[in-house]
Amino acid sequence: MATAKKAPAKKAAPEKTVAAKKVAPAKTAAVKKASPAKSAASAQPAAQAAAPAKKRTPNPAFMKALTLSPELSVVVGDKPLPRTEIVSKLWVYIKANDLQDKTNKRMINADKNLLAVFGKPQVSMFEMAGLIGKHVK
Repeated sequence: MATAKKAPAKKAAPEKTVAAKKVAPAKTAAVKKASPAKSAASAQPAAQAAAPAKKRTPNPAFMKALTLSPELSVVVGDKPLPRTEIVSKLWVYIKANDLQDKTNKRMINADKNLLAVFGKPQVSMFEMAGLIGKHVK
């Protein structure tokens, strides 16, 4: 009988250790997964800091001077300008003539000069750049 009592005790003990082993690897796997993400995130800024910063050069296509239509030249001037300068000068004109809508600042109310360029009395600031594409070559 002593052997019978020992056998169930041995069986019960290995079940506890097996259950403990199953839980432990799951926790370590979660820790291992989190660790590389932290180390990769911390390694990236260190690599960027070590490398010298490269000065960003503008795309030459953006700096190309474009010919303006007569309607657009009334607003921004008559000499050829890059698209970035055209948009900047349009904003100067809009601000100087107080053409932004009072309630919704994203909307631009066209005066007679801008009406010839935009083709409608009110445009969104986001569609403004697209509308001037018809007036440049």
